Amino acid sequence: MTHPALARTHPVTAADWDLVAAFHAQCSEQSLLRRWGRTRLTPRDLTRLLAQAQCWIGLDADERPLALVCVGPVSGEPGVVDLGLQVADDRHRQGIGTALVRQAARIARTRGARTLTAFTQASNAPMLRLLERLGPTRHTRDGPYVEVRIALDAHASDTLPPTRTAPT
Repeated sequence: MTHPALARTHPVTAADWDLVAAFHAQCSEQSLLRRWGRTRLTPRDLTRLLAQAQCWIGLDADERPLALVCVGPVSGEPGVVDLGLQVADDRHRQGIGTALVRQAARIARTRGARTLTAFTQASNAPMLRLLERLGPTRHTRDGPYVEVRIALDAHASDTLPPTRTAPT
């Protein structure tokens, strides 16, 4: 994973609730509502998520959480994994999400996934652009939402341009 703001990623377990809660404290209610469908998450929510998906939290050099990314076979379709991503509000548009999604796509592909899906608001242009950069996509509209499917062929992430970083 390459991004100057991310010192490392940490695999999330149920024991990491305090770290996940600290991350969510950096996110607005609107951002939480957009990502989770509610403004508050509980340890039980995290336990349920971890039963279906693998999650990593991106940390900066001071061990502060910057983003959370998850992949898992939520749909139950063979070879298909669902992507979840949330970046702290003050860290949007800095390339952190792109770096984490690329890492998640590589991991999913090495574990046998052929397709990555994401369900997001149709108005979430930054997320849609990020997904388009991963490879060929197919969009299916569902009211104000869209499901995006990305083929995880062997060369998709290897041909992406370098991650864009924020100007210094």
